[in-house]
Amino acid sequence: MPLLLASTSRYRRELLERLRLPFHIARPEVDETLQDGETVPAMAARLAHAKAAAIAAQHPGAWVLGSDQAAELDGAPLGKPGHREAAIAQLSAMAGRQVRFHTAVALVRDDEALTIHDITTVRFRSLALAEIERYVDAEQPFDCAGSFKSEGLGIALFDAIESTDPTALVGLPLIAVSRMLREAGFDLP
Repeated sequence: MPLLLASTSRYRRELLERLRLPFHIARPEVDETLQDGETVPAMAARLAHAKAAAIAAQHPGAWVLGSDQAAELDGAPLGKPGHREAAIAQLSAMAGRQVRFHTAVALVRDDEALTIHDITTVRFRSLALAEIERYVDAEQPFDCAGSFKSEGLGIALFDAIESTDPTALVGLPLIAVSRMLREAGFDLP
């Protein structure tokens, strides 16, 4: 049964590889702009489904896995910083606070769709500017929502992580994804 990952994220690819299922990668062309009046969780859900549906339309009969993650601070989205100054600004804004990470996943085949939404809460330590700069220079997390890599040195920025799935914060909640894939007929493990 063909499986495609609608993402070029190396983090999602590496996570999905843990399940030892064969899959192919496809790049979805989806506008990721927050729509007027859209909440951060709704945006993550919409984008996960849109990514999977865009690729599924090109591959009839194949199951396509799409995912999106959005960080939320005070109801506003935090995207990927893209560069050093933006990463420092994001981490400075999050220091000493809680940030919610919404990870949505859609598994789509033709007109069928399975979806999940995971919420991970990260409590950041109080951080001095020098700590933030050292971290950003060491890990350069410019392609990560929230400007950190929890699977790396970024873990040192936190007081706590509250989640039902430790892989969700990296970008793909494998516990839920495994459940979805089994429901779709994949043999796991």
